Parts: sequence; structure tokens; C-alpha cells
Amino acid sequence: MPSDRNSPRSICLMRLSALGDVCHCIALVRALQQAWPSCQITWVIGRLEHQLVADLPGIEFIVFDKQRGRSELGRLYRQLRGRRFDALLLAQVSLRAGLMSMLIRAQRRIGFDRARAREGHGLFINERIGAEPGQHQALAMLAFAGHLGASSDGVDRAPPIPEQARAFARQHQPESNRAVLISPASSHAGRNWHPGGYARVADWIVEHTGRPVILIGGPSKNEQELGKAIAERMSKPVTNLIGQDALKQALAMLERCACLISPDAGPVHFAAALGKPVVGLYAATWSRRSGPLGSLEHCIDRFPEAARQFLGKAPEQVRWGKRLEYPGVMALITPDMVIEKLQRVLGDQGKAARTQSEQDQEER
Repeated sequence: MPSDRNSPRSICLMRLSALGDVCHCIALVRALQQAWPSCQITWVIGRLEHQLVADLPGIEFIVFDKQRGRSELGRLYRQLRGRRFDALLLAQVSLRAGLMSMLIRAQRRIGFDRARAREGHGLFINERIGAEPGQHQALAMLAFAGHLGASSDGVDRAPPIPEQARAFARQHQPESNRAVLISPASSHAGRNWHPGGYARVADWIVEHTGRPVILIGGPSKNEQELGKAIAERMSKPVTNLIGQDALKQALAMLERCACLISPDAGPVHFAAALGKPVVGLYAATWSRRSGPLGSLEHCIDRFPEAARQFLGKAPEQVRWGKRLEYPGVMALITPDMVIEKLQRVLGDQGKAARTQSEQDQEER
């Protein structure tokens, strides 16, 4: 441990998942690098999540694949054996992460405040970040840097994108800032909107703004079926890339788009970090905690109504971070609500596109 408490020589960050929270940690590690360029930063991370940040410079990654079970714990033990860090940032409250953190030797073990701690989190730490009731999750991650004394002012939140991925995006979006992307699926089915709603909104975009609509998403069966259902219900043309765009290609698509429509899932945070407007669809979760930072005003947030309808409580009475993934909760969002937000997001560009589209129709 260095004599100056605020100048660590080595820091271990443990944040295994999920993609959105790992995206939030990009600003955290950059803040640490900005404050202490010579500090060695090691990040214990999940296998899929590693793909998002693997090309961040100056970071040692220790990848943990939970699918491999006990054998992976043994490998993690061997990688960490004999090492000691000045500080561990335990930025995940799951019991699994806590137990895994016992393999990491560090004098300072920093975790969440008591209000946000769960699953025995306090047993694995000896310091806590400051309590901030109602704090957005992205800012909670940055609080770890602040606790160590590192400033996050001016830190870039954007995930790195390779040129090969940008070539894919240019192929499918020849004109930048033109297409509206829809990433319709969350890893939690209870957060997903219905295909009919997406189809109606997508048809409105094509008809009234003249913009192309592109569906993006992963290769899972559920995502591909949702994308197919949306396309089948549409009367206007749509490009369906679900299952064709790998993670880095999806980032490049977001970087080049006009805006994104999505429920609470990783892509809302990717797009927000890239500075793109996001029309987020929130009812099962509260955008005030997990919405796209920088685009919260564009979100349709029906969580307060969901809390009253499904729990009989005001939203402020619900535990911070609780999910209301009940059947029918996302039906609280209507297509007209999404269209109203899109009109504001696209603004004058949307109006200009509508005017041109109307002129083209008149000429035909």
C-alpha cells in the first residue's frame, strides 16, 4: 500500500455482468486511468461482457466463464494466487460475486452502501461508497472512482469500436444519422414490448419521416422470433439484422444511427454512451435508475403506474432497483406514446423528412 492513500498502484475491479452495467464501468476505469496512469488495473469480468470491452487499452482482463462451473473457479484461483492489490472494487452485489471476491487479496475492499447491498455483500468488503438515495446505476459505478479520489470530469463513456465493425455499419447505413434502429428484446422477457406495438411505430417512422427502420439484436431464438413477428406485422419495408450483427457491429450501427428504440437492455446504455438519443420503453423497471443516461427525457416511463397497479404502492415506496416483470406490465406503454417521443427526438429533421416524403408522393 503506498504511503499516499489516494495513489493506488494496483486496483482490481470485479464486475462480471450484465452488459449494461459493464458499459457503465468503462467510465470508471477511464477515470482511474486518468487519475493514475501508472496504476495497474485488473478487471474480473464475464465471458460475453468481455467482448464489449476487450479492446480497452491498459487493462488486464481475467475472464470468468460461469458455464464451466467449478473448473473455472480453480482457474481463477490459479490466476490470482500470490497476488495482492491495493484496492478491490466489488461493484456487484450478487452472492456469487462476493464469494469469488474472497480469492482476491486486497487491503481495501470497497463495495456498495448498505441500502444497495444485498446477498451478504457487506461480508466481503471493509469500505463502502457513499449512500445516494435514488442514484442512477451509471453514477453509482462512477462513485467507486470518487471514493478513491479520482475525478470523473470529462471522462469518455463510449465503448471502443473497431474499424471493421464500422465498415459493417456503413454497408447497412450508407447515410449516417438517418436510420432509426429498434433493438426490441431484453434478456428479461418481462421487459419486452409486444411486436404489434413495434410494428405500428416502425410503420409510422417510414411513412411519416421517410427514414429507414432497422431491427438489431442477438442470435437467440427468442430475439429472432420477436424480430420476425415485428416484420410480419409491418406494412412498410424494414431491414431485419437480428442475429446478423455481432456485439461490436451493433455498437457501430448505434454510432451511425439517428436514434434507438429499445426496452431496458444493454443497447440503451451503449447508444447513450455513444451520444445517441434513445427512446427507452420502461414499465417493468424505472428509468430513473436504469434508463439511458443523457436520454432520460426521451424515455416512456410507466413504472410509477405499474407500481400503483401491480403493487398498490407509490413508486417511492418500492425498493430501489425492484423489477415489476409482471404479465401485461409493458402494455402500459402505447404506440402513440412512443410516436410522440420520436416526434420530439427527430425534431426538425423529422419534419423535413416528412415534407420531402409528401412531395415525392405528390410527384408520383
